[in-house]
Amino acid sequence: MDELKIWLNGKIVKRSEAVISVFDHGLLYGDGVFEGIRAYNGRVFRLDKHIERLYNSAKAIMLEIPLSKKEMKEAIIQTLKANKLKDAYIRVVVTRGEGDLGLDPRKCPNPNIFIITDKIVLYPKEFYENGLKIVTASTRRNIPEAIDPRIKSLNYLNNILAKIEANLKGVPEALMLNREGYVAECTGDNIFIVRDGRILTPPFYVGVLRGITRETVIEIAVKILKMEVVETPFTLFHLYTSEECFLTGTAAEVIPVTEVDGRKIGDGKVGRITKRIMAEFRKLTRAEGTKYEIV
Repeated sequence: MDELKIWLNGKIVKRSEAVISVFDHGLLYGDGVFEGIRAYNGRVFRLDKHIERLYNSAKAIMLEIPLSKKEMKEAIIQTLKANKLKDAYIRVVVTRGEGDLGLDPRKCPNPNIFIITDKIVLYPKEFYENGLKIVTASTRRNIPEAIDPRIKSLNYLNNILAKIEANLKGVPEALMLNREGYVAECTGDNIFIVRDGRILTPPFYVGVLRGITRETVIEIAVKILKMEVVETPFTLFHLYTSEECFLTGTAAEVIPVTEVDGRKIGDGKVGRITKRIMAEFRKLTRAEGTKYEIV
């Protein structure tokens, strides 16, 4: 099998040759930004939105990406073609670059960019059919005043600590609350619940990532299912007593949750509305996107 190819600072190199300095601030301090993107059957899903979010994240931390948005899109397509992948998970990373052991970003004049395209299976098929069991982590979501969660930065230690709690409790995912105790998001996914014929999801000011899949699901719910979607704070009580629950994310797509902290959600089975949203999302990902050809 051919070795995976990586786009690194303008060149396609073998995985074994894709190296950056140990003095890179992305490694030393988590100083950088990234995007996770999906390609389905030769189409990159919502590429423009992902690129926009990447550049907004970089701007927020005063990191100037040395590629235009058009050049970045071309680099992503080039990497997919180099690996002959029609279906792929794409990771685009921009680090502050090599500096010294101090914090000062002015010592890092040249950002590093690398693009990985590979396969990903975040959860096994049976979880999509039967739902996830999740727990609430004791680790609280970072407050937006410290690190705005809309910045998709390389510093994910907050999320990793919550993921460790999930691992220790033998479940695949953990729910994170914000400082006030409102439901925020899971370690890598946004969360939705269904109550009284409406779909609820936490608003950005609670402390959540501006998810591309989250936005897509809201569109599906409003335009196709003709349902009301409300972005509003809610507590664990609202979650425990909801009729349905599901998570959304680029890697996870749309995945149902059927148990939280030992409490069954609804009747403990994947809900009707969740099933419809999952089906419509799959349909959309295979009909929409930036096309490319593998030769």
